[in-house]
Amino acid sequence: MFKRFAPFAILPLAMTAGGATANELNPDVSVTLDGYYKQNETALSHREQGFGLGHTELSLSSPIDDLFSGRLTAVFEEHDGESEVLIEEAYLQTNGLPYALNVRAGRFLSQVGYLNGRHMHEDDFVERPAAYRAMLGSHYYDTGARLNVLLPTPFFWQLGAEAFAGDQLTEGDEDIGVYTVNTRLGGDISLSQSWQLGLSWLRNRHAKSADTGGGSHDHGHEEGHDHGHSHGAGYTGENLYIADLVWKWSPNGNNREQQLTVSGEYLYADELNQFAASDDTNEGWYVSGVYQFAPQWSAGVRYGEVDLQEAHGDHFHNQTLKETDVMLSWSRSHFSTVRLQYTHQDATGFSNADNTVMVQYVMSLGAHGAHGY
Repeated sequence: MFKRFAPFAILPLAMTAGGATANELNPDVSVTLDGYYKQNETALSHREQGFGLGHTELSLSSPIDDLFSGRLTAVFEEHDGESEVLIEEAYLQTNGLPYALNVRAGRFLSQVGYLNGRHMHEDDFVERPAAYRAMLGSHYYDTGARLNVLLPTPFFWQLGAEAFAGDQLTEGDEDIGVYTVNTRLGGDISLSQSWQLGLSWLRNRHAKSADTGGGSHDHGHEEGHDHGHSHGAGYTGENLYIADLVWKWSPNGNNREQQLTVSGEYLYADELNQFAASDDTNEGWYVSGVYQFAPQWSAGVRYGEVDLQEAHGDHFHNQTLKETDVMLSWSRSHFSTVRLQYTHQDATGFSNADNTVMVQYVMSLGAHGAHGY
């Protein structure tokens, strides 16, 4: 039941006499449409009130030859009434290296935490938890390189390290601004149960030298900063630690019919800038439970909190947010989901905290690979 999926499937290749592949001009193409209606503005949200375009993706992926594969993902979003086109992924990765080694280079999603390495359309809720929106800009992607190794143990155990430019989190002068190390362990408890534990550390060399001017963080980014896209992380630190745990249950391992997923993460950042004391930290957590009670129907609840320090020059203002989400979704197939969600916020230091109802559709056209665990 505990499966390790590749980022996209690598199919057997037909090789020509010159060594080229038969499908080199025929990559897999996929489009993910994400649209929504939101009743009210909410704190730390990346989705605005009213009708809007969410995280819409256009992806191309293909084997290059027997040693390399590649992927390109462009994202279309709306922010402040303007349309944005972002390059979220543009990478190559190796296939079939000895000792289960895997190398990826280019632009890609960092694999810190449980949710960050997943595409947004895989989520069970309309938006990522408040801790992710504040401290990772919902999803942290950057340009760099990754090395993963799968250890030869009787259970799943992966070790990984990444090096990034770092400008997607905080601008700075370092050529390599961000390092990450992470590990994931998992396995089956029984035919019906499986689990995964993850630990991550992100070192942001730009954080303490960054401009610390103040400003509203209600959209999850500091005023006066360009983090590479409109939804950059607004609350960063030199060290970000993440612990995540996931447990899944499905009768006899048949997750097509029924499945219960319980997951949670804790995020903690320190060394916020050159003026920060030892007790000036950002932290947040969430716990989520999603029950697929029928092949096409799921219901879920998620609760999370963040305790943040908003930088104002040489001092900080404390901000807190407690958030509860309840959702119901219907999936006609693996390619289509319609979701209804209610969000309740209780906050200090956020002027636009509110309750809201959201309706979302997520539709996938074309190739659509298996989701991760």
